[in-house]
Amino acid sequence: MENRWGRLMRWLNTATIIILVVAILIFALQNLENVTLSFLGFRITAPLALQIIIVYLLGMATGGSTLALVRWAWQGPKESE
Repeated sequence: MENRWGRLMRWLNTATIIILVVAILIFALQNLENVTLSFLGFRITAPLALQIIIVYLLGMATGGSTLALVRWAWQGPKESE
C-alpha cells in the first residue's frame, strides 16, 4: 500500500511541476514586449518576463538571507565543539 502511495505522490508532484512550467512558458511567451523599469535613477529596458524572473530570484536570495539572519539573531551563533 505504501509503495502505491509513494508512486501516486511522485506522479502528482511531476504533474504539478509540468503544469507550472507550461504556465510559466506561456506567460513568458505572451510578455515579450520591452518595458522600462525605473528605480532610484536607474532605468532598465528588458522584456517583462525577464524582469519578473530577475526580481523573483533577487527576492529568493534576499528572503533566504533575511530568514537566516533573523534565525541566527534569535537563536544565537552555533557553538563549535
